[in-house]
Amino acid sequence: MTEIGKAYGGALFRLAREEGLDETIGQQFDVLCGALGEDPDYVRLMTTPTLKKTKRLEILQETFGGRLHDYLMNFLSILVENNTFAEVFACREEYRRLFNQAHGIVTVTAYTAVEMDGDLSARLCEKLEKTLGKKVELTLRTDPSMLGGVRLEMEGERLDGSVRARLDGIRAALFGAKA
Repeated sequence: MTEIGKAYGGALFRLAREEGLDETIGQQFDVLCGALGEDPDYVRLMTTPTLKKTKRLEILQETFGGRLHDYLMNFLSILVENNTFAEVFACREEYRRLFNQAHGIVTVTAYTAVEMDGDLSARLCEKLEKTLGKKVELTLRTDPSMLGGVRLEMEGERLDGSVRARLDGIRAALFGAKA
């Protein structure tokens, strides 16, 4: 996370929260960054130093004007004005972090060797919500290097229930017992 992302994303979140628009603006910010992620040329265009700021602001207005909340449009204009448009993704990351914190949401990524079916992922999500006492946004990823089991990553922590971790634990216990 960059300092600019923290400062700008945090400022946008605080404004949106104060106005009761944190969910609306958050959803629009997510969609916006998804579209920008699919079109990196647009981000390059908005950060091209040889293109005048007035022209970049005009392009921004033509592209998103009337489609995004005024607060989000003004925010994007500030990024263009300050030559920090490339930080839009870091700003969204900070916005999302603060939103989740304010709404008691934790994001969890579950890694498995094979794709987890819908019923199993729903049960995992339910169990995590009960255990953590928070709403869980679960992201599923496959990791073919895993032998089996589940590895969870959330808020900088890793809970490793994979077969490899269990085997490593057994190996450590056996080597420790020989000494």
